[in-house]
Order: sequence, then C-alpha cells, then structure tokens
Amino acid sequence: MSIPPPPGPQGPYPQGPYVPQWGHPLGPYPRPAPVNGFAVAAFVLGVLCFVPAVGLVLGLIALAGIRKRGERGKGFAVAGCVLSSVGLALWVLTLSTGAAADFWDGFRDAARGEGTAYSLEKGQCFTTPGGSLEGVTYDVDVVPCQGPHDGEVFAVFDMPGSGSYPGDHAVTTAADARCYGLVGGYAMDTWALPADVDVYYLTPTARSWRSGDREVTCLFGSTDEGASLTGSLRSDGTTLDAHQLAYLEAARVLDGALQSTPENEYFEDDPVAQQAWAGRVENALTEEIGMLGAHTWPSASERQVTELVADLEAAREEFGAAEVTPDADAFYEHLYQGYALIDGDTTVTARESLGLDSTPPEYGEPGDGGGESPGKEV
Repeated sequence: MSIPPPPGPQGPYPQGPYVPQWGHPLGPYPRPAPVNGFAVAAFVLGVLCFVPAVGLVLGLIALAGIRKRGERGKGFAVAGCVLSSVGLALWVLTLSTGAAADFWDGFRDAARGEGTAYSLEKGQCFTTPGGSLEGVTYDVDVVPCQGPHDGEVFAVFDMPGSGSYPGDHAVTTAADARCYGLVGGYAMDTWALPADVDVYYLTPTARSWRSGDREVTCLFGSTDEGASLTGSLRSDGTTLDAHQLAYLEAARVLDGALQSTPENEYFEDDPVAQQAWAGRVENALTEEIGMLGAHTWPSASERQVTELVADLEAAREEFGAAEVTPDADAFYEHLYQGYALIDGDTTVTARESLGLDSTPPEYGEPGDGGGESPGKEV
C-alpha cells in the first residue's frame, strides 16, 4: 500500500528572492561633492577685510558655481559675501570721512618718539647709525648741536597731493627745490655756511605715501663722506639780535636777485636775459639801500653801515650800466666792478661791527655765467 503524497503541487521548490550574504560591497562608496575653492577664498578675504571688493566678487562666483555643479561650500560663500560687503562699506566710510589720514596722523604721532626719523623737528641735530644721510633711514639719535652730529633740521613741510605716489624722481625734485628755497629762512647769514655743507632731505616712500605720509624734512649735512658737523648753522630771529636781523633781511633781498641768474650763463648766448638779470640786481640794490637807511643802527655800527650804503649805491650804478650795454666785454667789466663793491671792505667792516661772519664767499669769475649766486655752496 502506498501512501499517497500530501496534497498540493508537486515539483521543485519555488525560488525566493536572492538574499545577499554579508561581506565587502561590490564597489566603492559614492564620493562626496567637492568644496568650491572660490567659496573658501571669499570667506578668508572676508574675515581678513583684505581687498573686500575681491572677496565679494569671489563669493558671488562661488554661489553660481555651487548651483551649477552641485558643489559644497555655500556657507563659506555666503559668509564671505556678507563679511566682504561689511568690509567694503567700512573702507568707503573711512575714505569719505578722512579717517585714513587721521589714522596715519595718529600713527605718526605715536612714532614721534625719541629715536625715529618722524620725531625730527626744526632746529634739532641728530646722528644716524651708519653716519650716512643717503638711502633709507628710520632710526636716529637726537643730539645737542654743539657737539658732533650728522645732520641739522632746518625745515619741515608737507607735500601736496592726495592721489597715488608720484614716483621717486618727482618727490625728490619737489623736495630739492623747496628745501633749497627754505635755506635762507633758517640760515640767513649765507657767509657763515661752510663750503662743505649741503642740503639733504628725508622724503616719503611709496609705502608710507599710501598711508598718508607727505612730510619732507630738510636738513644740512656734510658733503665729505664720514665727516660730521659741529655747532648749529642757525642764524634767524631766534639767534640774532635786532640789528643783525635788520642787516641780513636787507642783504637777503640782494641775494635773491643775484641767485636768479639766467639759464644761459654767457652774455653772448642770451644778452637779453643777462641784461634783464642785471636790472633785477639793480632794483634789489635800491631796495636794500632803502632798508639799511630806514634802520636805526647802534653807534658802534652806524659809520660802517653808512660807508657800506655808499658802496652799494656805486654798485647799483654798475649793474644799471650792465643792464643797457650791448657789448659783452663792457657787461663783464660792469659786473666785476659791481661784485667788488657789494662784497668789498665796507661790507666786511659793517659785518664785523654787527658781530656777523666777515669771511666773504667765493664767486665764479666774472664772465663765467654772468656772476654766480652769493653765499657759500649749500
């Protein structure tokens, strides 16, 4: 007897769904999207407030790239845009209100402590670490002018201009012209300036100019390498008595005219310009004579100044004749006689009586340029 099979379908077992075994995956995990580099750069520039406009632009570029390529870093980009916008607004506010200049003034005032070039003021003498007035310097030591020193400050002024740095040549050209023009206001007695003294200056650099620095410091220094100065060269209202000051103010009028020599140094090259220069000297002599005559001189100097005025009147006639002569030889002869009267014995004795330097400066030979400017070279 057979036992019948149980009811239900017969045949192979049905196949169920495949269940994978535990083990290593068949492939690598999916890689995350990269971080947008512009977003990171925008965030860094925004935090540092450095060129905020660039940070803002990079942030906007990053947001566009993130949307297009599905990159990460949206938070960096947004933060960079916000911070850069704030920084840009602060920069605009700073420039529009002049806060940048105020910042530089504050920095420079803080730097005006002992031992810095920014601390130098008119009338001070100083030494430099290397004893040189060439190149770039920052550290200085203020010392008494009575002792050895490398430089003496005779003027300080600010250059005009709010734009970009005009260049080394433009800055030094402007400083050169202005500093030489200010010599007479500090060292009125040109006879007292040594021949080995010249004008130097400290000027802004391209870097300090961007921060608002416009200051130029004019100073005297020795032209001999490694040499120093001793004693102050100052001769103005702070060091002179009333009579010395009156004499030098009158003499400075003539000095200015004598220094205004034409560009063409020979009479033969430009007689009209040379004659015009002689006319300026004649007019300056007239003004000097009037100033000397208007002052009441002490008894110890009255006679000497009176004799000097007589020689200046004769010198005026010589320069007046030089103004109208068409002949080169006659021009040079009048010039020679005029110079001899200007710095003759009466000038020396008048200076001696007033307690001023009595060593005449050296001039070029008459005919070598229509006359050199008076005063020792500075």
